[in-house]
Amino acid sequence: MKAVWNDVVIAESDDTVVVDNNHYFPRAALRMEHFQPSDTTSVCGWKGTARYFHVTAGDATNRDAAWYYPDPKDAAREIEGRVAFWKGVEVVE
Repeated sequence: MKAVWNDVVIAESDDTVVVDNNHYFPRAALRMEHFQPSDTTSVCGWKGTARYFHVTAGDATNRDAAWYYPDPKDAAREIEGRVAFWKGVEVVE
């Protein structure tokens, strides 16, 4: 699977985990030059507290377009150390 934004591959892996129709990529699959930490957080009742990354490609920034759960609840342990995408980031085979 590939995560693509602004015509740039920002993550690629054969090992994604699908939860709630989102592909969670291993953190090691991210091309970290395209990611900047965000101060944004959100809470999911069964997964825990999410943290976000801004995604950059070319001259554009997509704020809070990637998220992860640094310490997921037990029900979501399979996504620990993994990152998912939204806000126009395409996940394709």
